[in-house]
Amino acid sequence: MADQNIKAWMQAVQARVEQALDAALPKAADGGSARLNESMRYAVLGGGKRVRPLLCFAAGEVTQASETALDRAACAVEMIHAYSLVHDDLPCMDDDDLRRGKPTVHVQYDEATGLLAGDGLQTQAFALLGEATGDLSAAQSLALVRELALASGALGMAGGQAIDLESVGIKLTQSQLENMHRLKTGALLRASLRMGAICGRALSDDETIALDAYAAAVGLAFQVVDDILDTTADSATLGKTAGKDAANDKPTYVSLMGLDGARAYAEKLRADAHAASASLGNADRLRALADYVVDRIN
Repeated sequence: MADQNIKAWMQAVQARVEQALDAALPKAADGGSARLNESMRYAVLGGGKRVRPLLCFAAGEVTQASETALDRAACAVEMIHAYSLVHDDLPCMDDDDLRRGKPTVHVQYDEATGLLAGDGLQTQAFALLGEATGDLSAAQSLALVRELALASGALGMAGGQAIDLESVGIKLTQSQLENMHRLKTGALLRASLRMGAICGRALSDDETIALDAYAAAVGLAFQVVDDILDTTADSATLGKTAGKDAANDKPTYVSLMGLDGARAYAEKLRADAHAASASLGNADRLRALADYVVDRIN
């Protein structure tokens, strides 16, 4: 029954966020370039696991945040995530042609449109957070903007991607690999949790420490499992090109630890996430999402 309940909750949040994203993204008739607006919607809608919005909503439950406030935070973080995927797939980065089971944006449209779609999604995320509504105070909105900006920039996701590109063909230590992924993947996952919490009551110092510890464990677990799946799953299951990391000689947890070692490490990180959430009230869904991250097949 617990598994059925979490699945039903996940599906409800995913459907809610899809609807909110559809409303928040520019449409062809809204002005500007209809092609650009269409490419932004292509990049975001109708695909993806929505892990970051799910984490945002789960953390919001801890602080009794309203669903309408969480809609804005979840959509903003998902737009940033989608923009990062669009840019990562470009020929100057990972040069990939498959994402979420369909052609990447620059393949479906063209390279220049892919670049602009990512730019448009990034700015749309902050425009959404800056809208004046009754769901969030000015202080909360400002905190959300700052959290997302820090997670996205040179000391977060963009910095991690830069390190990733610089590390091709180089054997990293576990500490170096984890630092890269705390920035590239973990920073935005952590921001998703913090932003969900910001939408409700203020966390205590102890709750903030616990949520950050949970975020650190889940963020690393997500990347460890990604590395495992890149080795073990096929492209049809993943919805993106399998085996790219090995083909591009990128350092991964599998290349560092071996497949069995990486799987054992993912289990340790699951346990760490469960332990961190133990001191948070109303955190059943956070624990279930840690399980989802580790047990997923794509």
